Amino acid sequence: MHAAPIPAVLLLATTHLIRLAPIDIAILLFYFAMVIFIGFYVKGSTNTSEQFFLAGREMTAWVAGLSFVSANLGALELMGWAGSAYQYGILATHWYWIGAIPAMLFLSIVMMPFYYISKTHSVPGYLQLRFGERARGLSGVCFAFMTLLMAGVDMYAMAVVMRVVLGWNINFSMWVSAITVAIYVMLGGLRSAIINEVLQFVLIWAGAMLIPILGLIEAGGWHKLMAQISQRMGSQYTHLWSTTGSFAANPMGVHWTGLVFGLGFVISFGYWTTDFLVVQRVLSANSLRSARMAPIIGSAFKMFVPFFVILPGLLALVLLKDPSGHLMHLYPDGSPEVLHQGAHSFNEVLPLMMVRYLGPGLLGLGITALIAGFMSGMAGNVSAFSTVWTYDIYRAYIKKKAADAHYVLMGRWSTIIGMAIAIGTAYLVRHSASIMDYVQELFSFFIAPLFGTVILGMLWKRATKAGGFWGLLTGTVASVAMWEMVRLNKANIRFMILQPHASADTILRVQAMAANLYRAAWAWLICVAVTVVVSYCTKPTPEAQLNGLVYGCTVLPSDGATKLYEKPIFWAIVVVTVLFILNLWLW
Repeated sequence: MHAAPIPAVLLLATTHLIRLAPIDIAILLFYFAMVIFIGFYVKGSTNTSEQFFLAGREMTAWVAGLSFVSANLGALELMGWAGSAYQYGILATHWYWIGAIPAMLFLSIVMMPFYYISKTHSVPGYLQLRFGERARGLSGVCFAFMTLLMAGVDMYAMAVVMRVVLGWNINFSMWVSAITVAIYVMLGGLRSAIINEVLQFVLIWAGAMLIPILGLIEAGGWHKLMAQISQRMGSQYTHLWSTTGSFAANPMGVHWTGLVFGLGFVISFGYWTTDFLVVQRVLSANSLRSARMAPIIGSAFKMFVPFFVILPGLLALVLLKDPSGHLMHLYPDGSPEVLHQGAHSFNEVLPLMMVRYLGPGLLGLGITALIAGFMSGMAGNVSAFSTVWTYDIYRAYIKKKAADAHYVLMGRWSTIIGMAIAIGTAYLVRHSASIMDYVQELFSFFIAPLFGTVILGMLWKRATKAGGFWGLLTGTVASVAMWEMVRLNKANIRFMILQPHASADTILRVQAMAANLYRAAWAWLICVAVTVVVSYCTKPTPEAQLNGLVYGCTVLPSDGATKLYEKPIFWAIVVVTVLFILNLWLW
């Protein structure tokens, strides 16, 4: 006989592992006070739209670069990928290496000159210049919707940490974080968000570093850890590429084609080159060279982030134990074990490992680092939403000719409204197996087709306004339709992976993450195909109107680099070389 289900919210309010010591609480309160102080401190320097939405374009390459990578170092990284490492093994590392670094370097070398010299406030703003108002409106609405959903991810992840460690009510946790972020972004705009992102970057490196270090010591070193994981879970959990020759040979159920084309090209390039959340940080740089160096600096740090995000998830596979001393078994978020029996989910790996290894003071620092990451993610998404709403929706379609001060005021109010909406979206995350499954679904819907439109717009002068709009719309609708098709019948996944005669076992092994990769690849291809066909059927844009928007029609300005070590391309080659060596090491 099954026990009556316990409401999820009650579970979140009644289970916890530890109580913070006074010094831990002091560290946490000090952080909240400091971020609000920063908002008030910079308010006086955010009186114009340029200052509020782009931080006055005054950031150095290092500040812009750290902010660039920190804007992505919220719940998406800390909670999501630690849980995914527990769920999928070392394959999760791909999202940091092939799934990020090549795209970051491409943004620096190829795309940044166009974004920077066009002086656009947003990626939809670039689409307006290249493809017209319809493309800008569609991308603006899609992106605004996505940023609010993403802000909800960070809220939910923060609430999970508070529930696991302290037993705080999930609603209370989300409201506290939402109000704090809304205050400092509303006051200080992008400048305030960037300052807090750099602060958060330092906190994360200081607060999360002890877990992998102490875990590796307990496991007996890297090689013994890999041996223990292989013994318990199988060798497929410890290899990056050698198990991706078939869908059935790895825990993600993914083929290397999905990793290379779906992740390495479409999702990765789409996110790092067209997601305005991260691009906005680079646009705040004080010169073209700084804007080009910022993603390269960010990519160098990105290479080593798996050490304190992926590694805790791997360590948990063999070291995380319950109070009785037995290895703990974690479950997908939203599963009956989590919802009705009080079991822990994949998403709780990192806070569980923090409780295991960090004592008073250090636990406070670690929890503060996590909260800083979540609040940074919320701030990044809400500030990006505020910019896109104000410039690409409100000013474009509602009030076209208002004073600059009016748009700054609208930016402040949209921050508050956006945060309120994001609170509602936080509850949607519980319907996915893990945070990252949910996030990658969103990327396949919105980012993949957007990348197809932007890259054709920059590299192909024959692309027309009608082609750009209809390609973006068709790609987005197709992605959502494919998701619904598989949701109704998982056997339909065989068409997306080009295995029409796939066995039931193969279909079962294709996990949600692998499905996201193939859906993104198809959405991109459909977007590109429709754009090309419609463009050839419509009148081309005169080349004179493409100056500053398309390669071959634009004279790019010099970034001022004269010596070899000053050139962005030199440092990009260094980063690629290190990346290649790391992939061979974990092959």
